[in-house]
Amino acid sequence: MKIAIAQPTYLPWLGYFDLMDQVDTFVILDTVQFEKQSWQQRNRIKTPTGLQWLTVPVVFRGRLTQKINEVEIREADFWRNHLRAIELNYARAPFFRTYFDPLSEILTNTGQNLVQLNVRIIEWITGLLRISTNLVLASTLCQMGKRTELLANICLTLGGSDYLSPLGSAEYLLPELEIMSNVNIRTSFHHYEHPCYKQQFAPFCPFAAVIDLLFNEGDRAMEIIRSGRREPFAPQQVANMAQREPA
Repeated sequence: MKIAIAQPTYLPWLGYFDLMDQVDTFVILDTVQFEKQSWQQRNRIKTPTGLQWLTVPVVFRGRLTQKINEVEIREADFWRNHLRAIELNYARAPFFRTYFDPLSEILTNTGQNLVQLNVRIIEWITGLLRISTNLVLASTLCQMGKRTELLANICLTLGGSDYLSPLGSAEYLLPELEIMSNVNIRTSFHHYEHPCYKQQFAPFCPFAAVIDLLFNEGDRAMEIIRSGRREPFAPQQVANMAQREPA
């Protein structure tokens, strides 16, 4: 069984769903420490002047060590500004009406927990893209450990034999790779090259939230997402890439 593990991000980018589409089980890692101003609470949409941040305001003061699944949304009506910005920039997109109302329903009726909001969005988009991967919340698995140890414990609990890691985790995962190999879990790294597609305003800007693709391309979204997929990196390839980077 192949497994991927990633934190629950807000309105994720295309590569998030490509990673999910390549595995049997995708674990939403909601039990690690929350990072302020991270992808967990914000993402970007395309505007005439480039990419614009949409940030979910959260309660952070006095909660520096809170876990992701403990984070509360600070302003219940944050969605008003988000929906206004989305409508302003996508109202003329070909598939705006197809997806705007369902997205509005999610944003306005999710409550105060950030993970619940992110998971509802992720599940909605996964359904639209017809991704059949099994989704599991890490908080339902009750596994302990830090960094690679936690990943290994999650994989073992789910019966995983292969782990497809987000490339951004290589910094800590590569030095600790023995933890995975010692329990017979093969590790590779997600390799994704962002595809181009139709956007409302030139020039093309990659790495926007996946709703940018949905509003502009509709039913072609999954085909376009998969077009950016490349053969996963082996650990040694990623290590060699890091060595070639300038100091």
